[in-house]
Formats: sequence, C-alpha cells, structure tokens
Amino acid sequence: MKKSGKVLVDITRKTKYNRCNDNNNEVIGMALPTNIKTLLAGDAVEWARIEFKETWDAEASLKTICAFANDIDNWGGGYIVIGIRDEKGKPMELIGVEPEKIDGYLKDMLNKCKLIQPEYMPITEVVEYKNKKFIIVWAPGGSMRPYSSPKKMQRDCRERIYYIRKMASTIAPTEEEKRDLYNLANNIPFDDRVNHEADLADLNISLIQSYLKEVGSTLYESSSTMDFADLCRNMNIVSSLPEYTKPKNVGLMFFSMTPERFFPYAQIDVVQFPDDLGGDRIIEKTFRGPLHQQLREALMYLQNVVIQEHIRKLPDRAEAVRTFNYPYAAVEEALSNAVYHKGYDVREPIEVRVLPDRIEVVSHPGPDRSITAEGLRTYRVFNRRYRNRRIGEFLKEMHLTEGRNTGFRKILNALEKNGSPKPIFETDPDRLSFCTTLFIHPEFLRMTENDNQKQKSENEQGENDNQSLKNENDSRKNDNQKQQEANGTIQITEREVSVLKYLEKEPFASREQIAVEFEVSKATVSRITAELKIKQLLERQGGSKKGRWIVKWPTES
Repeated sequence: MKKSGKVLVDITRKTKYNRCNDNNNEVIGMALPTNIKTLLAGDAVEWARIEFKETWDAEASLKTICAFANDIDNWGGGYIVIGIRDEKGKPMELIGVEPEKIDGYLKDMLNKCKLIQPEYMPITEVVEYKNKKFIIVWAPGGSMRPYSSPKKMQRDCRERIYYIRKMASTIAPTEEEKRDLYNLANNIPFDDRVNHEADLADLNISLIQSYLKEVGSTLYESSSTMDFADLCRNMNIVSSLPEYTKPKNVGLMFFSMTPERFFPYAQIDVVQFPDDLGGDRIIEKTFRGPLHQQLREALMYLQNVVIQEHIRKLPDRAEAVRTFNYPYAAVEEALSNAVYHKGYDVREPIEVRVLPDRIEVVSHPGPDRSITAEGLRTYRVFNRRYRNRRIGEFLKEMHLTEGRNTGFRKILNALEKNGSPKPIFETDPDRLSFCTTLFIHPEFLRMTENDNQKQKSENEQGENDNQSLKNENDSRKNDNQKQQEANGTIQITEREVSVLKYLEKEPFASREQIAVEFEVSKATVSRITAELKIKQLLERQGGSKKGRWIVKWPTES
C-alpha cells in the first residue's frame, strides 16, 4: 500500500482479514461506501444516525455501536466519527486524531467490540480531511438482533444492556422496546435479506463503480483492483460468510441489470388518461432496471411529457410569474417515496396515473400501523419503523430522497410555493396500498376548460360551415351539371387551374400547405377543392393525413 496519508481500516464480522502497513501501523484495509464530507453535511445521512466524538471513549462508543446494530426503527444503523467536537449533535470543530494514537484506538476498538453479543463487528475507515486524520466507524443494522453490550467496562460487570437508538441518543430500552427487539430478531427487513436464488455474478461491477463514483466513496479508487466479493462485502450488499457469498436483495435492486428477475413487477408504470378514467385513450410507459435508474428515467419522462410551465407577465413588475401545472420537486418526492417504501415482495408495480386534473402515485402495501388516517389527513406523520432501511440509504446517498419524515413537508412546501392545491395522502383500511394525489394548478385547469370550450365552439362552427358549404356545393353541382349538359363545356377559373397544376406536382400536399402556397385561408382552400371535385377535375384518395390528390384534366372534344 502506498503511503498516501490515508489509513483504511476494517473491523468485520470475519475472524480473518487483510492487513496493510502504513506508517508502521498494522491495520485492516477497507473503505466505506460514503465519505466524510457527506457525513459532515448531514443531508444524505441524518444527524440522528451520526455521533461525533472528540476521542475514542470505549464505554460510550461501544453502547452506541450496539444501539446502531440493534437498529430498532430499521433506519440502517449509523456512524461514529472520532476527532470532531460537536454541539447538540452537529459538528462544530474539526480536531482530528493524533496519528500516533490511531493504532491504539483501533486495537482497543477491536477488543472492546468482541464484548458485543452475539458477535458483531463494525466497519471502520481512517481518513484524512483538511490535513487532519479522523476515524469513521460504520455500524450497519445487524442480522442477528438483538445485540447487547456490558453496562460497565469493569471485568466483574455481568449486567448487559440491549442498547437502542432514540432520536440522537443511545438509551437502555423499556420493556416494550425490548419485546420489539425480540420480535425484530426474526424479521430482517426484506431489502437486507440474503437472496438464495441469486449469485455473485448477478451483480454488475459497472453499476457498482458508477454508484461509488457518484457518491464520492473512497472505494471507487480501489474497486477495479479489489476482489469483487470483498468489494461487495465492503458495501454490505452480500452475505458476510466467506464460504457462502450470496447477494442481498438491496444489492440486486440497485446493482443488477434485471432486478425484475428476482422481484417481479419491481417497476414504475406511468399511465396517462387524457380523457379521464372513463375515456378511450390510454398512454402507458413502463420503466424497469436498477431502482435508481428507473426512478430517474420515470422522473425525466414526467418532466418532459407531463409537467408544463406557464409564464405570465404583470404590468407592475419586471419579473414574469412562472407557474407549473405540477411542481417538479413535489412529483419527484412523491415518486421517490413510493420507490423507498414499496414492498418488493409484493407483486405490484408502482403506478403513476396522470389524469386531466391530478396525478396519483400508488404503491403497495400501505404504511405502518403507527401512521393513522388522521395523521395523513392533517399531514402530521412520524413513521416509527421503516420497511426498507437499505434502499433508503442508497437513495439518500444519491440525493434521490430526503431524510426520514421529511417527504411530506417537502411536497407541501413545493406545492405552496407554486400556488397549487394541497395534496391528499391516503391508504385503505387494510393498508394494502398508499396513494399520493397531487392536484393540477388552478390556472392550468382554467386554461384546459377554456381550450375545451374553444374547441367545442370551433367544432360547432365547423359543422355549420360544412353544412352550408355542402348545401352550396349541392346547388352549384346541380347548376354546373345543367350548364355542362347544355353546352358540353366546363368553366375553370385561373386560381383553380393554378391549384390543379400545384397539386399535380405536389399530390401529397395538405390543405395547410395549399393555403400557404396561395396565401389564402384553409376555408378558401376547402371551397376551391370542393368546386374542383364537383367539376370532376379533382379526386381525393386516402385519408386526410396520408391521402393524395388525383388531378383529372378535362379532355378536348
């Protein structure tokens, strides 16, 4: 390993591990699937999942690692960053860890983590940031919950506590919370389970590298030379047993080219009903592939096809007023939440219904029972336990969704800023589905009604004009027939001759093109062509779009 100023550490669940030598420190080589900038920003990973320490405090830190491993709310575990002074859970001063203390901290951490029962080891990385060194400890939710650690570090201490994380604090659980932990022991979230039907070859290295590069992980630099199984273990997307390496569901969802092979209907269906639900027209578009790719493609489609902008200039201000039929931020959050919270063991797609006056985003199943109908109606929702802890991690790293319990607020803020009506969040009594309804901006609704009324008037006027023209043509046809029968001749105007010559050269010309060519209205073109048909000099073969004109010049007698 090159002396690059960075020490990579891995404290894994395995008893065997690779070691590297850097500045005479024997440590275990590994990197994290995130970076210290992301952790210090607190946007992709919430503050409640991060604990900052000025130095290594064995007793306090071990309790926190144990709490993150128990992951009682399925948040995905958490991080400890050593070398930072905090204030109210947020970083205030970057102190750093003295290089000569790093090896001692790591060895003590390894020994102390062996006290956690059942066996659990977090993943650790030593990084250099702003010319200072920091130790990052990643403690993902464990698969053998509940975990306990000693209450005190004394040798004779036999009391053990199943520590849990509540908000930004590590605490001992109540009896009810302890029962919850035992219930979770056999209830590993679906996205974190090992998929025994898949193989390591089902994970795509290009997708993994693209993700690592996007999130700025230090794993990206070594991903091309690292053993593929070790890379996947570092990302916690495969099982931890070296003798049985199988992908986890979350790995297949994000890093398989065809996740629908393992999760039928893991897709987004965008269905447009231009004439509402009772209409005859339906436009469908299905998005498949890795979750983040299908989400981005579906959002791009909605932005290009569905979302419209209206610009209105006001006389008393220089800036124009811009409004959207649906603000993109609200649509993005509604669909991202559906991808985040969908049950991928349920064979139902995410459906986006685009109707004339609203968008409905439907996913299956519905929310946790802790979310009440009244809470949904009043937008006061706090989801205690999450269905997909790992999917949320990946989506937040890629900034495709917000922090926990912030999705409703983002949707409400985006709609309010755009002047749109408030949304509706609803579920059925059996919690089989969840629906988010976004209503169209009133101005676009008025515009649609005006357009419909205008079209109706134009259609009625067109019908009247056609009837008048038909009556006039019938009358002229009779007169022309009588005149032709009387003298055996056909009268043609100069304009009619010009039109015939033009159509002889351009038999596929539309009425619009004829009108432009002769600088007349479409109504005038309709009258001229009708006259020529009556005189049997012009014939139309085929429809109005793909048909052609047939010119029939009169023969000289």
